[in-house]
Amino acid sequence: MKKIVLTGGGTAGHVTPNLALLPFLKDEGWEVIYIGSDKGIERSLIEAEEIPYYSIPTGKLRRYLSKENFSDMFRVVKGVTEAKKLIKELRPDLVFSKGGFVAVPVVLGANANNVPVIIHESDITPGLANKIAMPWAKIICTTFPETLQHISKKKGVHTGSPIRKELFQGKRERGLEKCGFDGSKPILLMMGGSLGAVKLNQCLREKLPDVVKKFDVIHLCGKGNLAKNLLNQKGYKQFEYVSADLADLFAATDLIVSRAGSNSICEFLALKKPHLLIPLSKKASRGDQILNADSFAKQGFARVLPEEEMTAESLYENINTLYENRKKYIDKMEKSGLSDGTQGVLHQIRKF
Repeated sequence: MKKIVLTGGGTAGHVTPNLALLPFLKDEGWEVIYIGSDKGIERSLIEAEEIPYYSIPTGKLRRYLSKENFSDMFRVVKGVTEAKKLIKELRPDLVFSKGGFVAVPVVLGANANNVPVIIHESDITPGLANKIAMPWAKIICTTFPETLQHISKKKGVHTGSPIRKELFQGKRERGLEKCGFDGSKPILLMMGGSLGAVKLNQCLREKLPDVVKKFDVIHLCGKGNLAKNLLNQKGYKQFEYVSADLADLFAATDLIVSRAGSNSICEFLALKKPHLLIPLSKKASRGDQILNADSFAKQGFARVLPEEEMTAESLYENINTLYENRKKYIDKMEKSGLSDGTQGVLHQIRKF
């Protein structure tokens, strides 16, 4: 039996494509092992799938000066040492990395043990962790075709992003029941990623009395961001984070407001859900979400509202405009022919 190590973490976006691959890898006879951080979100998500999980120390690699860079560097070095030892013991045939800072030691550890590595890059321009890891990869899979301009022509392959097959199996009735909605109003899903989005949450809640007149609202607000004063608000159901029931919530949803993480927007595209994207600003990120959102907007898949221009009022106006023009966006997504990149990635894995 062939053995594969999956790695990636820090946010759900660095884990969900790995989750999408799991059932297919198992069906094809791979023994699957995961290496992640001790306390990252990847641990709970992977252990729920009953996959053997090993943790290593990890630190954040920053592009800016910070006193934490010094202590984190020691964690990275220790992580590389432990990853080398762990991979030597596990003896996998292949490492598949989805990125995030925990993946760097794993990729370096694989290289030290002559284990081939495949990397998947979600964004149009590679993040720092993947930039560091890419020289040791045999193949680099990309979500966007534009990414091929930024990586080695000998290694780059446009595959798309793996999409969890269970997302296509949701039931609208179950989603409505979970939220206590009767289905008489269109459903708006607001999500800010696994860590939440403070400004999105604030603007939605400020305008909530007007929003719920027209829409029932599902709000994935992030850990620790529940508004206790709104727990009994009619037409408004909030969750910190949803995993197992997400497919049903998607099935019940008519339109989505979200950040512009590539994995999430590829799921919206695959499910043909009209979406309003509010990418992280350059003040809070390296600008990757802005590029992702611009790409989708140019292709007619999404409407974009820059965070710098977002107020409670402009958010509400854009939600209404998106809903009024929803058929136009659905038509563009259906005609694109773009959907699930799972088989494209699996095709590369099968080479080993």
